[in-house]
Amino acid sequence: MIGEFWCGAWDRAQSGAFQALTCQDGRVTTTPFTPPPSDRPRRIVVLGSTGSIGTQALDIIKRNPELFELTALAAGSNARELARQAVAFRPPVIALAGAEGMSVEDVRDGLKLHLAGAKEEAQHGYVEVKDVGDLTVDPDEANAYEPQILVGPDAATEAAALQDADVVLNGITGSIGLAPTLAALDAGHLLALANKESLIVGGALVKARAAQGQIAPVDSEHSALAQALRSGTPDEVAKLVVTASGGPFRGKKREELKDVTLAQALNHPTWDMGLMVTTNSATLVNKALEVIEAHLLFDVPLESIEAVAHPQSMIHSMVEFVDGSTIAQASPPDMRLPIALGMNWPRRVPGAATPNNWANPDTWTFEPIDHEAFPAIQLAIEAQQTSPTHMAVYNAANEEAVHAFHDGKIGFLDIVDTVASVVHEYHPDAIIGTGPVTIDSVLTAERWARAAARARWAVNPRPGIAVCPPDDATWAAMSDEERRNYGPDTTAQ
Repeated sequence: MIGEFWCGAWDRAQSGAFQALTCQDGRVTTTPFTPPPSDRPRRIVVLGSTGSIGTQALDIIKRNPELFELTALAAGSNARELARQAVAFRPPVIALAGAEGMSVEDVRDGLKLHLAGAKEEAQHGYVEVKDVGDLTVDPDEANAYEPQILVGPDAATEAAALQDADVVLNGITGSIGLAPTLAALDAGHLLALANKESLIVGGALVKARAAQGQIAPVDSEHSALAQALRSGTPDEVAKLVVTASGGPFRGKKREELKDVTLAQALNHPTWDMGLMVTTNSATLVNKALEVIEAHLLFDVPLESIEAVAHPQSMIHSMVEFVDGSTIAQASPPDMRLPIALGMNWPRRVPGAATPNNWANPDTWTFEPIDHEAFPAIQLAIEAQQTSPTHMAVYNAANEEAVHAFHDGKIGFLDIVDTVASVVHEYHPDAIIGTGPVTIDSVLTAERWARAAARARWAVNPRPGIAVCPPDDATWAAMSDEERRNYGPDTTAQ
């Protein structure tokens, strides 16, 4: 809801029109985004379809054909799963970036080969799709299915810009989601945004392109804030409270984290997520990004945003108002709820997730975050306040450091230490110049940050304590016990 919450909440009295109000800083937004019509199913483009967000979105689409129809699927390199999804749902367009270094021709040929395999599987009358199950498929319709195929590094961006769409769900992981985010906004689509990195990295660019109410957040915390903010006006908001599970190391001191293994870092207590996001949750980098995202989405000052640990992950965020009241959004930890609400914003999707059982004698607790053991949040606030491109540097350095931790090149504590070192070394005037922020300047800052991060362990290699992780699909298929036992138990010598 960039813009919507700059200038007020959803005005239900005007039959779905946005209210043009004066913002706290004096700006007035009068260009509202018109939500897609409600008299037909919304046409959905799913970016990152083979990842955690994408597969759960497909489950929602399958269960709600009266609300959603699939226009396009876009994936990174998992051609086999994309082909199964495509044959099962038969969208008009599918897109695949392909693995790094692959030619466009090889990507296209490989995808066609997997499509043929999925069609052969469909001759049994069903296709198995991750997180959705066995979908009944008419063999003749499967054989006749010939989608438009987009391939290459710009495939997701092209899919986001398709005109025969209403909503783009950006479930891509990492800053590569920025170009598709901008394409979706420029095309006039409602953007259901799970790719927080595109907002973190390109905040000024995204805000300049987004109409009032064009972005619906899909992160559970920001979806919760968007819902709670409907209870008041901008001048009534005192504080945003973003909750964190605390990750697998909640309560640990910094000294206790020096020998953390990959398996331990990936053993999240409440959420089932991809490898990058799960690692970011362990370091609290994910929460740091969410604090900055809340600041950018809702135009609330950073000093009025607080993160607290809530290990039960039932309350996803809260809004404190000036009269002392607090509105909280509570639900079991199931991403299907914010995904469904994001795709159907501002209307809810019946049965999107299982509600809480209020008769259960549960105890919900809250506690402060130990910023000495987990400095990622304070570092992100410092970066955001320093320059418009410092968070791009923060995010890029973190992505490189997480990959290095997964590969056993650095230790767990080295992840945020690397980010801090790179952020403090970054001087934008020397790297990108003094002009306005552009996509090129953001990409230049990112390239510098990635090189600076890699240089740290190239010059000063440290004992590895991890092993190369499986891909997201393999990780998702592993049992809890297999995940706990994955990787070495001691520091490599």
